Amino acid sequence: MGLLSGKRGIVFGVANQRSIAWAVAERAVGEGAHVYVGAQNERMMESASKLVDGRDGYSLVQCDLNFDEQIAQAAEAVAKDGKLDFAVHSVAYALREDLQGRFIETSREGFKVALETSAYSFVAMARALEPHLNDDASLVTMTYIGSERVLPGYNVMGVAKAALESITRYLAYDLGERGIRVNAVSPGPINTVAARGIRGFTQILGVVSERAPLKRPAEQTQVAATTMYLISDLGHGVTGEVICVDSGYHMMG
Repeated sequence: MGLLSGKRGIVFGVANQRSIAWAVAERAVGEGAHVYVGAQNERMMESASKLVDGRDGYSLVQCDLNFDEQIAQAAEAVAKDGKLDFAVHSVAYALREDLQGRFIETSREGFKVALETSAYSFVAMARALEPHLNDDASLVTMTYIGSERVLPGYNVMGVAKAALESITRYLAYDLGERGIRVNAVSPGPINTVAARGIRGFTQILGVVSERAPLKRPAEQTQVAATTMYLISDLGHGVTGEVICVDSGYHMMG
């Protein structure tokens, strides 16, 4: 019996096999869950299809979390098979030009894009799924230490992640009456499609490996393991938290 035997959930943000979202989905299925893999568009659906091809425990659903109609359709589609026990939000995006220069040069449009895609999408997801969640369900999102500290080049994404962490706490309050838990995981820098858009990402990896107490960067599988704790009964008493999975880097001065 796995930690998630008999449970059902949806994971948004699978782009390819290096995605944190894919590591979470794969581990959840390994723990006995049935997972709906949410992919943003046709290209990512094709990539996700290759990942799950011939494997039990997965279903695919196309959904861009920037569009309420698509979110509602995805929620209704997965609800046909019963209510959900967990949902994982691993979605972030900013315009490339807003990750290259100074933060003060962030455009109004770029600010809107980053905050809507990286933060508000968690609100929209939670609202659409709320009627389809079991009591004591769990929602998890992915954040980053750039929400608290200035990381040159992270720019508007740091602001978006700060908003996301605040959203996590407010959702935890709203949904707590039903026992629904809402938490965030804060991984260290991991080599994903999103991370490669950050200026100086390779150097950031080197700094973490040098300064973190564990002397290594975090890995997707470690983030997935922590997420299993939060979406399983093991995390039944935890809500409104941000849990760092960064080899201890966050505690260093």
